[in-house]
Amino acid sequence: MYRALFFLLLLLPVTKLPAQEDTRAVVGVSAFTTNESDRFVGLVTEKVVEMLTNTKRFRVVDRTSSEKVRNELELQKSEAFIDSKNRVEQGASMAAEKIITGHVTKIPVYAMKSAAGTITGYKASVAFQMKVVDVATGLSTDATSFEGKAGDLMLSPESAVQHAMRSLQGEINQYFKQNFPVQGKVIKILESENRGKFLLNVGKNNAVALGDRFTVEKTEIIEGQKYPQLIGTVEVINLAGENLSEAVAVDRKSSENLSSNYSDSQKLDCTLIIKK
Repeated sequence: MYRALFFLLLLLPVTKLPAQEDTRAVVGVSAFTTNESDRFVGLVTEKVVEMLTNTKRFRVVDRTSSEKVRNELELQKSEAFIDSKNRVEQGASMAAEKIITGHVTKIPVYAMKSAAGTITGYKASVAFQMKVVDVATGLSTDATSFEGKAGDLMLSPESAVQHAMRSLQGEINQYFKQNFPVQGKVIKILESENRGKFLLNVGKNNAVALGDRFTVEKTEIIEGQKYPQLIGTVEVINLAGENLSEAVAVDRKSSENLSSNYSDSQKLDCTLIIKK
């Protein structure tokens, strides 16, 4: 009987829960340029892509290989791929909202030698400028300069350059935080009593953590221009999903303002407060 019940359960339709929408910004990284030898420039670009991806704050599009992607799409349109189930759809690539561009000003690599003249290892430094371009407007931020050095001897020139980039990890992460603040919306009032409890459409995928605070604004359109007004602050108390978190108002005034200004047709904008 139990075996029959087991097989009956297998035949029942499985109800799939709707996937939560990924609200993270789509950011592209273009190949860095240089006026010097381009031998190690690709390593710098790859490291920036890696750092950006590891923040978990964005959906990262590697634009350095866009030519290879285009070539692959053209190849897959040929006769040999007509019936392939693995064929890539022509419009499958994500459109980046922001593009990070960079220019390497120098990458000196030094071969360190012993008294006998044999190479004992390598050291490197790297200096470059980076800026963010808004795809819709074409406007860009001011170029920010970075310079990193490898403190330890490395076994190869490539590892020395990568080590120099790793020395910039904290500085570059801070740059990403300032230029790409985590933004979302208040999508539901969970409780309106006392401090008030609210549901935000940002969560683990956005690297949101317990204790993070968000400013909340309502935005009006006045003569075609956005007019944001700060109405309160909330603090995350529970990560409810990959793209959801529960937050409470930090004070009664914030709770009252959020509750009175929220509506299903007028969601409130929220922005992560960057910790110093």
